[in-house]
Amino acid sequence: MNDATASPQHTPQHSLKESVGRYGVWTALLRPDGPSGGSERAEAAADLERLGYGALWLGGNSDARHAAPLIEATSRIVVGTSIQSIWEHAASETAARFAELEVSHPGRFLLGLGVSHGPRVEGYHRPYSTMVGHLDDLDKAGLRAGHRVLAALGPKMLELSRDRAAGAIPYLVTPEHTAQARERLGEGPLLAPEFKVVLDSDPSRARATARAYLAMYLRLPNYTKNFLNLGFTEEDVAGGGSDRLIDAVFAWGDETTIRARIDAFHDAGADHVALQLVEDDMTRLPREGWRRLASLLT
Repeated sequence: MNDATASPQHTPQHSLKESVGRYGVWTALLRPDGPSGGSERAEAAADLERLGYGALWLGGNSDARHAAPLIEATSRIVVGTSIQSIWEHAASETAARFAELEVSHPGRFLLGLGVSHGPRVEGYHRPYSTMVGHLDDLDKAGLRAGHRVLAALGPKMLELSRDRAAGAIPYLVTPEHTAQARERLGEGPLLAPEFKVVLDSDPSRARATARAYLAMYLRLPNYTKNFLNLGFTEEDVAGGGSDRLIDAVFAWGDETTIRARIDAFHDAGADHVALQLVEDDMTRLPREGWRRLASLLT
């Protein structure tokens, strides 16, 4: 993965796009509340860096405290939150934690923010306006636009990513969404969609693995609405997801097929693709799978 291995530290001389490289790993399993101990998490993060990934995206409602041990265990890889919920973290505390990491490890932490989902947030209301207010508060606390990215799906949030952040980190999207997002963002901001991969070439088995994992997301209206906006139907998002939907939001197959599916995001305008490895057992670190995935990206 030569293009990612060469990614420099994010400094004034190097852009954010160069820092994160073309490929990263998205996972919630490296959080402190994950299934592995601290030493194994640190070893896994260092392994991902050696494999050439440019960024490590912490899933779930993550923050700088979750990122810090992984940053300390590595020397180059950028660690980002994907995402930190704006409903659960005060801007002043977020800015203070960011500042601490920026002093000790400049350019290594990237704050990914999101509005989460109505079914998961008590008192959820006016997500766009709430995000605008949160960004205002971050500005006042000294955490500026160049150090944050937004989980954006719809046009208004993508425009906010362009105008008030360093870019967008859309989750559970297709290359078609990426093309639309790039047009709305323009060339400058970072566009780093997440994309799920199942390392299995058997159609029935791969789709079963994907469908079991997708089920929880199909209960969240932000995602189903976005699928409908992309041309999928109510039938596609029912019953665990149609084969059409599964095949659009997961890469599976042989290595050539999976690489082509990932390349489609770059061809559509992505600067970076955050790859989430999906396996039948999502309670252990997929370290061998991350190695296999890195090998097909070279």
